[in-house]
Amino acid sequence: MDPIKIDLSIQEPIQKVWDYFNQPEHIVNWNFAHESWHCPKAENDLRVGGKLKTRMEAKDGSFGFDFEGIYDEIVPLKLIRYHLEDGRNVEIQFDEIDQNTTKVTKIFDPETINSIEMQRDGWYAILENFHRYVTNS
Repeated sequence: MDPIKIDLSIQEPIQKVWDYFNQPEHIVNWNFAHESWHCPKAENDLRVGGKLKTRMEAKDGSFGFDFEGIYDEIVPLKLIRYHLEDGRNVEIQFDEIDQNTTKVTKIFDPETINSIEMQRDGWYAILENFHRYVTNS
């Protein structure tokens, strides 16, 4: 299956976008796809071999899951690559369009349970939450 690619541009400097994307105190504020969900916990050891660990839960407590990746490559302010527990790969590119605009691109291997459209929509909803959080903070 081909990787899925999503992107959007954020009207904020690249350093702020990078920091808000990677710092656990910010991750918990945006890392969920729908307002009925939340991210009560995030840990991020941003180094090759380090782990990203987040928890996503429905606010009503009906469902939740852990998301964990191990970093394979990090180029500060440019690129993050990690793999998930099931071996799928994720890449995030940060491109400075100008002094106050950053393009964030996510490329990820789909899983086989949910449709490609559902996965794209879910990951894009999280990226949109991130966009709203960064621009309103």
